[in-house]
Amino acid sequence: MNDSAGTPQSETTVLQSALRGLACRCPRCGQGKLYAGFLTLAPACDRCGLDYAFIDSGDGPAIFIIMLAGGIVVACALIVEVKYQPPYWLHAVLWLPLILATTLLPLRSMKSLLIALQFHHKAAPGRLVDRAK
Repeated sequence: MNDSAGTPQSETTVLQSALRGLACRCPRCGQGKLYAGFLTLAPACDRCGLDYAFIDSGDGPAIFIIMLAGGIVVACALIVEVKYQPPYWLHAVLWLPLILATTLLPLRSMKSLLIALQFHHKAAPGRLVDRAK
């Protein structure tokens, strides 16, 4: 069986890149660790030496997580409110842990997924092009 760790970037599929991202691994080799802390990136891959200085995921991961978690929590809270009408303190007890779970747990994977897709598609800052008329 072929080992995909040595696969050049041009032969890597989007699915392979996405899986590397979800696993929080190096976007090039798929083996090295991407993070040095919870959300702190390592300076470079410990396996292939890829310098992570190009990485800039910005606020994208947080925005995706906020939108998904907000939809889940609001839908659940509305269903419980309409069906059972619990007191407000019970809403706080129910929804605060759910908010923390749906925002903090997937944040690391979402950030590394966007980093892997950025690497796969060779994303770069926008440039103005001078067009001669």
